[in-house]
Amino acid sequence: MKAFLLAAGHGSRLRPLTDRTPKCLVPIRGVPLLAIWFDLCRRYGIDEVLINLHAHSQAVRDFVAKNSGGIRVRLFEEPILLGSAGTLRANRSWVESEPSFWVIYTDVLTSANIARMAEFHQQHRGAATLGVCPVPDPQRSGIVVTDSGGIIRQFIEKPENPPGNLAFGGIILARTELLASIPDKTPVDLGHDVLPLFANRMYAHLITEYHRDIGTMESYAAAQKEWRDLPAT
Repeated sequence: MKAFLLAAGHGSRLRPLTDRTPKCLVPIRGVPLLAIWFDLCRRYGIDEVLINLHAHSQAVRDFVAKNSGGIRVRLFEEPILLGSAGTLRANRSWVESEPSFWVIYTDVLTSANIARMAEFHQQHRGAATLGVCPVPDPQRSGIVVTDSGGIIRQFIEKPENPPGNLAFGGIILARTELLASIPDKTPVDLGHDVLPLFANRMYAHLITEYHRDIGTMESYAAAQKEWRDLPAT
């Protein structure tokens, strides 16, 4: 199975840590975040990934060359950032023959059992399944409103007046119909420009395992104390 590992951002909220280190390689208890994602991919049958590159791209190239561990890795350089949806649009041919594909934001630290998410995804015919979890600060997240069957009735990116605290957790399992609705502009963002279009055509899967966005220094520091590695299988 294939996955986009979105990793091209500057990580400006993690400065000075990211002044010389790409965000996807910041260490969690001494282990680069991308290494944790490679472990999770191997565990759940993701054997081919595409990583987009921009800030400190050579460091990512060097890391992948030594640490892919059998995962086939395609590196996609973005001299100008395309946005999360722009990366998907530019590489549509890579996944258009796949029944479904993963989209993963690599600034998320998780021990989520994504096999359960994949099982749920196979039970419906929606365009995508979004991993979701409650957050304490919904104004800073993409917030979903769901019905009793898990259908996402509304997706609002960083709302001023959140209708709840159930947030998109940076993990998507999508079907290719999602690609056809990406607007033709640059940059183009999944949260702002694409996911709101799929209200009533996406489903939410609640992540109950450890899950944290480490995009800020405060959250990153908390992760260093909380993280206990992936659970044994």
